[in-house]
Amino acid sequence: MNIVYETLLAYLPHKRKTTPSGWTSFNAPCCVHNGTGADTRQRGGIINNPQDGTSYHCFNCGFKASWKPGRKITYKMKRLMQWLNVPDDTITKVSFAVLDSEKYDIEETLQLPKFEIRQLPEGAKPLQEWADYCALEPGGVDEGLYNVFEYLKSRQLYFDDYDFHWSPLPQYKDRLIVPFYHNKLVVGHTARKIKTGLPKYVSDQQPGYVFNLDNQKYGRVYTVVVEGPFDAIAVEGVALLGSEIKDQQSMLINSLNTKVIVVPDRDDAGKNMVKQAIDLKWGVSMPDWGQDIKDVNEAVQQYGKIYTLHSIVANAEFNELKIKLGAKKWFG
Repeated sequence: MNIVYETLLAYLPHKRKTTPSGWTSFNAPCCVHNGTGADTRQRGGIINNPQDGTSYHCFNCGFKASWKPGRKITYKMKRLMQWLNVPDDTITKVSFAVLDSEKYDIEETLQLPKFEIRQLPEGAKPLQEWADYCALEPGGVDEGLYNVFEYLKSRQLYFDDYDFHWSPLPQYKDRLIVPFYHNKLVVGHTARKIKTGLPKYVSDQQPGYVFNLDNQKYGRVYTVVVEGPFDAIAVEGVALLGSEIKDQQSMLINSLNTKVIVVPDRDDAGKNMVKQAIDLKWGVSMPDWGQDIKDVNEAVQQYGKIYTLHSIVANAEFNELKIKLGAKKWFG
């Protein structure tokens, strides 16, 4: 057995059972932290083998965590240990023990992601092309296209802030299409509904992708990391397209060789994002915006782009203790 598996076993609930295949099942501790009810049917399972290491899977909420020999303890594995009430000092000792192990390979086993070229939705064209074309039509600008421009205006964005697209097809007529580029090639997109209704986003996103990475100009000192694409466009930063920092995403962002500043949304998911930023030794900025400001784009709508960006950089903090203290005020 390895130290990771031994530690987990030591803190598992007393009520558990082991199957002939090697899985040890117990009431999963992760469900209440992932938006589902507490597990009472022993849907959490852990297994260990010498080659593949230790794996945990919850068959209730779907949470997964794993560790393999030669790798660092992942963020998810640390979270699992915390939910099992493993003391923080024990988690730290296990993390160092893994690093000091003779099996630890200094070479990073994780590879930078590679992305396939993808097609945008049928009929999609840049907004500028549609505007020029529709201006020549007897009927003028299409109502759907007009609503898209009004939506951008409401978010303090302009059609030339990014290569926004639009399609007249019925399923996209009320959506703003945001292409995903990597090395100037289209590798996906998201289509944001501009009116009320679900789904809010229809996306084609590949694992490990970081939005707006192509627009990070050489020589920049800082890279601002946010959750959503419109937040990133508003302050010329990059977006995770979610609230969790994936390993490959952190590699891509670190490859920019800049000081990284994470600006979390004001919600529970943002709290986890702050914890990950601390683990990655990144900075976190939680400016003194009004309590009604929930994300970067709302700040831009309230204060304007220049002030918002200045406040992000000016309030960036890289000290772990100060970040944690600031988070208490930021999240309330």
